[in-house]
Amino acid sequence: MNPMRIVLLSFVFLSAAHAAGPIRPHPENPHYFLFRGKPTVLITSAEHYGAVLNREFNFIRYLDTLKADGLNLTRVFSGVYSEAPGDFGIARNTLAPTPANYVAPYTRSAKDPKKYDLTRWNPAYFERLRRFLRAASDRGVIVEFTLFCVYYSDGMWYLTPFNPANNTSGIAGITRENVLTLANKEMLAIQEAYTRKMVAELRDFDNVLVEICNEPYIRRLAADDWQSHIAKTIRDAESALAPDARHAVGWNAANFALKIDAPDPNVAYYAFHYARPPVAVAQNYGLARPIGMNETGFDGTLDAIYRIQAWDFLLAGGAMYNNLDYSFTAGNEDGKFLVPGRAPGGGSPELRQQLGVLARFFGEFDFVKTRPAGDLVLGGLPEGWSARALEQAGEAYAVYLHSGRVMNGYRPRYVYLTGKTSFPVSLNLPAGKWRARWWNTRTGKVDRDDLIDHVGGAAWVASPEFTEDAALLLVRAKP
Repeated sequence: MNPMRIVLLSFVFLSAAHAAGPIRPHPENPHYFLFRGKPTVLITSAEHYGAVLNREFNFIRYLDTLKADGLNLTRVFSGVYSEAPGDFGIARNTLAPTPANYVAPYTRSAKDPKKYDLTRWNPAYFERLRRFLRAASDRGVIVEFTLFCVYYSDGMWYLTPFNPANNTSGIAGITRENVLTLANKEMLAIQEAYTRKMVAELRDFDNVLVEICNEPYIRRLAADDWQSHIAKTIRDAESALAPDARHAVGWNAANFALKIDAPDPNVAYYAFHYARPPVAVAQNYGLARPIGMNETGFDGTLDAIYRIQAWDFLLAGGAMYNNLDYSFTAGNEDGKFLVPGRAPGGGSPELRQQLGVLARFFGEFDFVKTRPAGDLVLGGLPEGWSARALEQAGEAYAVYLHSGRVMNGYRPRYVYLTGKTSFPVSLNLPAGKWRARWWNTRTGKVDRDDLIDHVGGAAWVASPEFTEDAALLLVRAKP
C-alpha cells in the first residue's frame, strides 16, 4: 500500500474518533461508557499512578503490556502529589520517584532553585504528559487523570509544590489540612489556574476521564464544596466546546460504599475504593451514571481475590474496575515484578490475563442493553456462595458465582473457598431454547456448552466442575 495512503487513512481514523467526542456515559444506557462509537466497560490492573510524574518509568512498555493483556484503562496522578519510598509499605513505588526523576507541573524559581514558581509551567512535564496521552490513545487505553490528592501525612505534604515551604508564592497560612478547601482565595486562584491549564492540555484527547481528587473523604481533607468548585472550573474551562466534546468529570465518593443523595450536576461518574461486596453499585444505580471501583487492595496478594472482586463488581452493574497493581515498577514496566507478601495489594501477569478474560466475556453479549437481575437466581447456591447477574430481558443473561467475602480478623481479610466443586443453579428463565456456556474465569475457555429447551419458570442449570468461581452466559438460541 502507498505510504501516503496509510498516513491519510490513519488521519481519517483519528479525526473520526475525535469527532465522536471524548469517552462519556452512553446515551442509551448511562450506567456504561461510550468510547469511539462503542459501548465500553473499563477493566484493568494498573500501576500506582506515577507513570507521568516519574521520569524513570517507561510508559510505552507499560501501555504495551496493558494492550497485550486486553485491558483498556489506567489511572494517573497529575504531579502535585507524590510519595516517598516506603509509604504504605509499597515496594519500588512508581508514585515515589527519586528527586532527580520527579517531573513536576511547575518549574523551579530562577531566584531560588530550591522552590517552585507557581506562575510558571514546566515544559518537560507537559511534553511528557502529551506523549503519554498519545501513546495511550494509540493503544485504545483510557486515562483517568486525577487532578488532586489529599496529603495523608506531613511527609507527603513536605514533597508537594503546594506547600508554602516549597514555592515562592508567599501565601501564608496554607496547611495540608486546608489546602484543598475554599479557605484561602489566593491558593484557590492557583488551583483554578492549574485546573484550567490541565484541562487545556487534555482537550485534544478523546481517551481521557478527569477525576477531581483522590480519596477526598479521608479525614475530610478535601471539602465537598471545594470539589464542586473544581468541577465547575473544569466545566467552565470547556464551556466553549459542544456538550459531547467535553470530558467526563469523576468524583471519588468513598471507601466501600455510600449512597449519594445529591449528585453534582457537573459530575458524570462516581468511583469507589475497596467496594467489595459491590453495595455501592446498587445504592447508586438510580443516579443513571457509571459507577466504578478505581482502586483495590489491602486484601492480600493472591490473584483470585482481585479477579473475584472484578467479576463481582461488574456483574453487579458497575462500569469500571481498576486493580491497583504493584507488579509494575520502574524497570519492570512489563508488570513482572514479584510483589512481596507485605505489600498492600497484589498484581501479576496471570491476574491481568484473567481480567482480560472478563473483558472478552463482556464482548460476548450486548451489555449496554442489560440491567442488574437480582431476581434471576432462585436457588441452588451452597452455603457461603454468592451470585451476581445481568439481564437483557428475554434475550441474554450473564451470571457469576463465587464464594469470596470479607472476613474481619483474617489474613487475608478477603477469603474464598478453594478446591473443585460443581452444583446446579435454579434460574428464573423465560420459555424458549437457550444456549448455556460456562466460562472458566482463569483461562477463558468454555468448560461446558449446553442447549436448554425450557418451558418457563425455574430452570435448573448444571455447572461443570470448577475452582473458586465460574461464569455462565445464557443467550436465546436462534431458530
